[in-house]
Amino acid sequence: MKYRLLFALALAALPALPAFAEKASRSISVSGSAEIKVAPDEILLNVGVESRHPKLDQAKRLNDESVAAALAFLKRSGVPDKDVQTDFISIEPDYQRDNSNRTALERSTLVPLVYIVRKSIGIKVTRVAGFDDLLTGLLENGVQYIHGIEFRTSQLRKHRDAARALAIRAAKEKADALTSELGVRRGPAQSISESYSGGWWRSAAGWGHSGGQQLMQNVMQNAGGGDGGEDGATSAVGQISVNASVSVTFEIE
Repeated sequence: MKYRLLFALALAALPALPAFAEKASRSISVSGSAEIKVAPDEILLNVGVESRHPKLDQAKRLNDESVAAALAFLKRSGVPDKDVQTDFISIEPDYQRDNSNRTALERSTLVPLVYIVRKSIGIKVTRVAGFDDLLTGLLENGVQYIHGIEFRTSQLRKHRDAARALAIRAAKEKADALTSELGVRRGPAQSISESYSGGWWRSAAGWGHSGGQQLMQNVMQNAGGGDGGEDGATSAVGQISVNASVSVTFEIE
């Protein structure tokens, strides 16, 4: 008797399963995206100093003098010490290139032809309007290379929140348009995911042989997108994009 009762209950539950599955499948998944253009209010700049000399102590002294000149210029320009940091140091001996005819012992006792000392300085620039003069001054005060320039916004969280709100609105409007065409209505959200990008514009280069002036010109043309700034400035910071995307699944009523 017990077995028959359990079997009857199982059979009674079966008709409800298709209805539940049908209800669970009544949903619509959409995506929305938004982009906000903002003017950068800070710039991360990475510059390099290189010196060469047959004697190691002289190569280091020349490098120290160039770095000191660059740091002194930054101080005169009003850049706070907390926004300046030495973040790379290397010392490389440069030997004679053709050693094919030398014995292993001779190669092991070779004296470097020159020592190469390199340092790079990371700088956060918050006075964006004076960026052109700052770059020029650095190149005139010991700096030979511009390794990277990154245009950023210090209000990234605020702009991302605004972009996300616009993306959600776009997803809701898309869901409303689709459900309206089908003769149904959008219900409450069942799931949502989000992703972000942007908030900076970056240009980077290594320790190659291209001059700092040439790299500076290329970077600023790419970033600005214009012919020049105000008051005869040759650089224009332009705008950077803050993007947000959402994927939402809505119930269909």
